[in-house]
Amino acid sequence: MYAVIHDRGKQYTVKAGERVRVDLMNVEAGSEVVFDRVLLVGGDATRVGTPTVEGVAVKGTVLGMHKDRKIIVFKKKRRQKYRRKQGHRQRYTDIKVDSIQG
Repeated sequence: MYAVIHDRGKQYTVKAGERVRVDLMNVEAGSEVVFDRVLLVGGDATRVGTPTVEGVAVKGTVLGMHKDRKIIVFKKKRRQKYRRKQGHRQRYTDIKVDSIQG
């Protein structure tokens, strides 16, 4: 069984027992998180919401907060002596999906 959840402008496909990386959340490690905006539930019979599936929730446990690898943003205009270099590390929250209920 799998589900498609909506969290703060992004959609994630999740299955029970797997880990999901979502954008940084203001929660502590070890706490429980409930995603109640479920857009689709698949398995034997697929249910599609309009816009959400009623009575379905995805529960998970927060494993911790981490940073992704660094990416380099480099801009250059040739023959103009214009070069800009900037780095970025995206922060995310690791969540273990416990169950899909409903």
